[in-house]
Amino acid sequence: MIENVDISLVEWSRAQFALTAIYHWLFVPLTLGLGLIMSVMETIYLRTGKEFWKKTTKFWMKLFGVNFAIGVATGIILEFEFGTNWSNYSWFVGDIFGAPLAIEAIVAFFLEATFIAVMFFGWEKVSRGAHLTATWLTTAGATLSAWWILVANAWMQYPVGMYFNPDTVRNEMDNFWQVAFSPVAIDKFTHTVLSAWVLSAVFVLGVSCWFLLKKRNTEFALSSIKVSAIIGLASSVLLIFSGHSSAYQVAHVQPMKLAAMEGLYNGGNGVGLVGIGVLKPEHHYNDTANPFIFEIKIPKLLSYLAMSDADAYVPGIKNILEGGYTTPKGETALSAEEKMEKGKTAIRALADFRRAKKDGDPQKMDESQATLTENFPYFGYGYVSHPDELIPHVGMTFYSFHVMVLLSAYFILLFVIALFLKKQRKLLHARWFQWASLWSILLAYIASQAGWIVAEVGRQPWAIQDIMPTWSAISKLQTSSVQTTFFLFLALFTILLIAEIGIMVKAVKKGPDTAEV
Repeated sequence: MIENVDISLVEWSRAQFALTAIYHWLFVPLTLGLGLIMSVMETIYLRTGKEFWKKTTKFWMKLFGVNFAIGVATGIILEFEFGTNWSNYSWFVGDIFGAPLAIEAIVAFFLEATFIAVMFFGWEKVSRGAHLTATWLTTAGATLSAWWILVANAWMQYPVGMYFNPDTVRNEMDNFWQVAFSPVAIDKFTHTVLSAWVLSAVFVLGVSCWFLLKKRNTEFALSSIKVSAIIGLASSVLLIFSGHSSAYQVAHVQPMKLAAMEGLYNGGNGVGLVGIGVLKPEHHYNDTANPFIFEIKIPKLLSYLAMSDADAYVPGIKNILEGGYTTPKGETALSAEEKMEKGKTAIRALADFRRAKKDGDPQKMDESQATLTENFPYFGYGYVSHPDELIPHVGMTFYSFHVMVLLSAYFILLFVIALFLKKQRKLLHARWFQWASLWSILLAYIASQAGWIVAEVGRQPWAIQDIMPTWSAISKLQTSSVQTTFFLFLALFTILLIAEIGIMVKAVKKGPDTAEV
């Protein structure tokens, strides 16, 4: 790690950003999913003309509105933190990272802001078709917001479409379409939105089952269960395919993350996927013993998911640090030490370039720039002092990944049972299922948060993969200032969360507008 870095400042800055992101992500997936569900319900209303579906749509729309408002507030704070806590990062890549965030604000957010008023207050003021269009466009706006934010996040994980300008010491965009439509961005968007639809389907299912437990609004509850279970099951099945595609991309561009997800210290050919396992917390990558206290593996599945070949080679943490294996591109992988040396060479070349520019030596400038360009893919490794720093928190990444996967399988079963009981007309009497569905709301949020822990903790120590570690990205602040704002945000977000839960619980207890629904 580079000298003169206040490690406590780095850790508190990371903690504050994680806190904000975790709270923000409590609201976003429900916004995305409820938008789809209420749009589908209003479409049914337009096609059938039944007032029942209008009242059903308005009930879920009310919960959407409460959740949407608080999600916007936390999202604004999250974006501001890039400037306050991570100013070196913002300076280094602001020309690229800022573009999708600006588009999100100008296009997607204004789309939401334009049509959300019509959606909430235009029921009796515009035609049914116009109102349905406003509802779908509000949902589309929220989804577009997610797209551009996830494009920005995906670029941090897979930086493409750019070049480094040694004159400005900044990365600058040279191919917008590579940034906007990189395979990592597409997979991240697809997987994230599908997971949001699953969470919202579980939410609607659970709330509807609460009405069944209370023996009220049964037609409303049964109809909502049917719609949510169909959307949830379809989303869950699609999530399997997007998960496979995501694993494939991670294996190719972030192999260390994949190794941490599976607790894989020593790779090989035909590697199995751990279904259930318990890691030894004290295990070091140089240990020769089995890193698991207990494990159940599905033979060769990790190799298939990572490389689309059941017998393919998948490197472990030790292999990635030592290098020498053949990468998916057919190249020989460099060791961590070799990457660190190339990173230091790139940093020296940048200093030489700027010195030559100051001295008016164009030949030295050209030589230095050529050396910098050749070694720039490893620029961030120059700020790493030991290979151990390149290993993310294996335990947190491993358990988060497996919790996410196991709960995803559980949700598929939940939706199948819901549809089966609905078809058999047994939902009204299946109190065990009603209670299970209600408590599954909490499990859906755990799975959602676990997915983001995998994505963000698994890529540590990088703020930008291979180019900038987190300790090079922070602002020059007093640690005490970050600590103070951390606890202020903790209090503020907790108050907002309690307020939201209180408002939504009150709305749920009140129920739809009429007792007949």
